[in-house]
Amino acid sequence: MVKSEPLIPGGWVLLNYRMPRNPSSPRVAVWRRLQALGVAQLGDGLVALPADARTREHFDWIAGDITENGGTAAVWLGRPASEALERSIAETMARDRGQEYLALAEDARDALRLEEPARARTAKRLRAQLRKINRRDYFPPQARALAAEAIAAVLAPADTPAESVPAESRRR
Repeated sequence: MVKSEPLIPGGWVLLNYRMPRNPSSPRVAVWRRLQALGVAQLGDGLVALPADARTREHFDWIAGDITENGGTAAVWLGRPASEALERSIAETMARDRGQEYLALAEDARDALRLEEPARARTAKRLRAQLRKINRRDYFPPQARALAAEAIAAVLAPADTPAESVPAESRRR
C-alpha cells in the first residue's frame, strides 16, 4: 500500500534487502521481479528506481514478499549525493534498456524474412516485448524509437522492401 507521504521530487526509491539462500525459489522470484521492473543494481541487496507512487508501491510489495519468506527488507526514499552519481545511474539504466531495444530491432529485422502467418505471429510477440521493455524504461534511449520503427516495418505488408527498416537495426 502506498502511504500518503509525498515522494521526493526527482528522488529515488531504494530497496535494501537480504534473503536466505535456501530455499532458492523465493530469492529467484524476487530477483526476477526486480529485473522486470528495470532496477538499477547499486550493490548487493540494494536496488533503486526513480521515485514515484508506482515504483514505491512495487518495492513495498516486494519488501513484503521478502519478509514473508524469512528475509529482511527496507524501502528508502532519497537522492544521490551528487548530480554526477545520479546521471551515472540514469545512463546505466538507459544503456541497459538501449541494448534490449537494439536486440528487439534485430529480431524485427530477422522477422522481415518470414512468410505469413509466421511474420504476423512474430510481430505480435515483438510488440508485446516492446511494451514490456517500455514499462521499465525510465530514461528512454534513442534505440527505443529504432525498435518501434523496426517493429512497424514487420507489421507492414510482406512485400515491403527491407530498406524500410532503419539502417541502425540492419547494421547489428
